[in-house]
Amino acid sequence: MKRLAGKTALITGASSGIGRAIARKFHEEGAALVLMDITEQVVEGGEPTHKILDVPFYRGDVSREADVERAVRLAASSTGRLDIVVNDAVVRAGKPLVETTLEEWNHVMAVNVTGVFLVCRAAVRRMLTQEIRHEARGRIVNISSQHGMIAAPEDCSYGVSKSAIVYMTRQIAADYGKDNIICNAVAPGKILTGKGGRAVEPRWIDYSHRRTPLPRLGRPDDVANAALFLASDEATFITGENLMVDGGWMAS
Repeated sequence: MKRLAGKTALITGASSGIGRAIARKFHEEGAALVLMDITEQVVEGGEPTHKILDVPFYRGDVSREADVERAVRLAASSTGRLDIVVNDAVVRAGKPLVETTLEEWNHVMAVNVTGVFLVCRAAVRRMLTQEIRHEARGRIVNISSQHGMIAAPEDCSYGVSKSAIVYMTRQIAADYGKDNIICNAVAPGKILTGKGGRAVEPRWIDYSHRRTPLPRLGRPDDVANAALFLASDEATFITGENLMVDGGWMAS
C-alpha cells in the first residue's frame, strides 16, 4: 500500500520548488491533495503543478485569514477530515538589517510567520474534531531552515522568520500532543530548486559548498522525502522535532 493512501493533505507554497516536489511525492504515495499558492506559475518553469497532478488548486494568500480558512475547508471537504498539512509558503527580502525596509520586514513576517500561524491554527481546529487513526488525529509538517538556528547571511528578516517556525513547531507539539496532533518541521540546507537570482549568485553557491560536508548541494526531492516520512504513519513517537536536511551543514 502507498504510504499516504487514504489521507488528505493541504500543501501551501505548492506551485514551485520544494513545495512542488512535496506535492509530487505525496501524490505518488496516494494522498488526496489540495494545493495552495499565491500563483500557479512555476518559478523554475514548466506546467503548473496542480495540472500535472490533476488535483484541486486554491489561489490564496496564507497571510490572509479568510483565504486560509477556505483552503482548510476545501481540503477537508472530500473526506470530512484533514490528515496532513505542509507549510511551505515563503518569501525573502534578501537584505541585511540596515537595508531592510519596514514594508519588506512586515511582508516576510506576514507570509513566513503569520501564514504558518494561521494555517496551523485552522488545521489544529479541524484536527481536534477528527477521530484518532494510527495514533494521530493529524500531522503538521512545517518547512523551516538551517537559518532558523544560525544567522542567514545578509537576510535578517528571513532568518528571524525561520527561527519563529522552529519555535512554533515545538509549541504546537507540546500543547497538542495530548490530543494526538503531531507537529514537526523539516529544515533544509542549501537546496537548488532551479530558481534564479540572488539564491544562485556564485558567492552564495561557493559559501554553501564550503558549509556542506557532502559533495553536492540539496535537491527539492531531498526535502520532499523527509516531509513524506514525517507525514506518514512511519514517523511514530516523533513530535516537536526540526529535522535537518542539510548535507551536514549544521554538523560542520
